[in-house]
Amino acid sequence: MRPAEFTPEEIITAGEALQAAGRNVTGFALRQRVGGGNPNRLKQVWDEHLARQSVTQAEPVAELPVEVAEEVAAVTKALTERLAALAVELNDKAVKAAERRVAEVVRAAGEQREQAQRELADAAQTVDDLETTLDAAEGKGAELEMRVADMQAVHQAQAVELAQVRERLAAAEKAAQAAAEQHAGELARVNAALDAERQRHQVEAGELRAEIERQRGELATVKAEAKAAAQAHQEQKKAAEVAGAERDQVRAELATARAEAKAADQAHQEQRKHAAQEAHRQAERLTKIETERDQARKEAGTAREDAAKLRGQVEALEAQQARLTLALTERQAGAEAPQASGDNKPAGKGRK
Repeated sequence: MRPAEFTPEEIITAGEALQAAGRNVTGFALRQRVGGGNPNRLKQVWDEHLARQSVTQAEPVAELPVEVAEEVAAVTKALTERLAALAVELNDKAVKAAERRVAEVVRAAGEQREQAQRELADAAQTVDDLETTLDAAEGKGAELEMRVADMQAVHQAQAVELAQVRERLAAAEKAAQAAAEQHAGELARVNAALDAERQRHQVEAGELRAEIERQRGELATVKAEAKAAAQAHQEQKKAAEVAGAERDQVRAELATARAEAKAADQAHQEQRKHAAQEAHRQAERLTKIETERDQARKEAGTAREDAAKLRGQVEALEAQQARLTLALTERQAGAEAPQASGDNKPAGKGRK
């Protein structure tokens, strides 16, 4: 058997201390008081102490009769047997209950162990997955670091390029500003030149208008002269009709005069052609002048042509008139010569 941990004196002292404190003396109270031990044994030692005290202090009593003693012994025996049977039954039930509880605890522990193993396996798998993820993350981190380094290099290169672009842009802005200022100066010069050219064109247009007016005056004069020449021609025609007898002699001279007039007309045609070319060049140079200027030029050209024609006609008539006058003068002189000689003879005689 296991030796007692505490002596009966210690147990009795603990029980007396509990009674002094006013507490019930139980096995667990004694165990708590002494600091250990089996509660049943501690209670048994205390009960025996109380029993000894009661026997010691009790007065002597009368003994039981034999019948009562036998009956008490029988009842005590039956009660003891009943208590023993009850103790065995209670012990059996307690053992079975304890076995069931142990079985349930073992089963629960097995399930918990299996669950723990499954969780441990899941945790191991999770750890493997996490390690794989960590490796991948480390790889991605290294790749990202390389990308960051590359991006930093690219960013630095872009920064350098941006600085260069900004410098070029500043230079381009300065050049553009200088070009704009130069363009503004050139534009001002061009505007000034255009204003001067416009003024010159206006002056030329005024001169052309004045020339046209002058040519119109000359044309009116030429028309008047042509009219006078026509009248003179009519008179000459009448004179020619009167001098019909002399037409045969004058015909040769008239043919010569026609040839000269033709040559003069050809020369005049060349001059007119030259004038037309000059007018065409003037028209090309002044195409951007106002419509009135072009119309005036047309009128001037027409006036020049009319004047040239009239001048040609007048010159031809003047030449013809001169020749006719010369022929008539010579004919009259030839006709008056005999009369003058006859008149001179009698006059000489009278003077004598």
